[in-house]
Amino acid sequence: MSALVIRNPEAPALEVRGLKKHYSAIEAVRGIDLKVERGEIFGFLGPNGAGKTTTIRTLVGLLQPTAGDIFLGGFSLKDDPVEAKSIVGFIPDRPFLYEKLTGREFLRFIAGLYRVYDDEPETLEERIEELLRFFQLEEWGDELVEAYSHGMKQRLVMSSALLHDPEIIIVDEPMVGLDPRGARLLKNLFKERVRGGGSIFMSTHTLAVAEELCDRIAIIQEGELIAEGTLQELRIRAGMGDDEAARLEAVFLKLTTDEEMIDVVDAIRG
Repeated sequence: MSALVIRNPEAPALEVRGLKKHYSAIEAVRGIDLKVERGEIFGFLGPNGAGKTTTIRTLVGLLQPTAGDIFLGGFSLKDDPVEAKSIVGFIPDRPFLYEKLTGREFLRFIAGLYRVYDDEPETLEERIEELLRFFQLEEWGDELVEAYSHGMKQRLVMSSALLHDPEIIIVDEPMVGLDPRGARLLKNLFKERVRGGGSIFMSTHTLAVAEELCDRIAIIQEGELIAEGTLQELRIRAGMGDDEAARLEAVFLKLTTDEEMIDVVDAIRG
């Protein structure tokens, strides 16, 4: 992969101030503040219905926030949306693709949307081949997307998210539909991106993946952030002190579940 170019290296990768999102009488997100630093994998966890997907959709500009400010690489999503969105790659939990295009045609289409390599067709083709090769789709590049398996479609979406070499990758449930080999490939990609100064904002229910990859983690519940920090800081927040054996799953349950439910879970596990 090519070296990553950071436009505003002095600015945080992502900053959220007082973010709110209401649907009529429902307060899906209730004034959250977040900051993701350069070179960081940041985990965003929460129970179902906590506000994770709504938050992510506001971060990538798919939803208009009710209140608050979002800065991507120092660019305001409200005041400078084109610049802000141009440095972000979004990987949704479910791939949305034009299935009557081939893999290569789809990537050329995405390049046209981002207006990258407009005057460099040869460079675009080199970039497409690089991504298809990296995601092990090279032999399928001229096949219609409708013939792809779910995991292959997910890898094609990842290719499209990286086509413009974004500074920030925002990903919702990154391992959905991937076999173990594909999951390892994605983990290695994330690690490579942050080594080059990129940043990952990742929402997942797979706590083992978050524990393995994330430098810091925020937990949202009922639209509010209830904890944020490293795993050790979350252990302390959960009242587990310096117990380094406490896994993220136990910490998450402690922070998001009432004591009665924890006792039930423990009883089921024997």
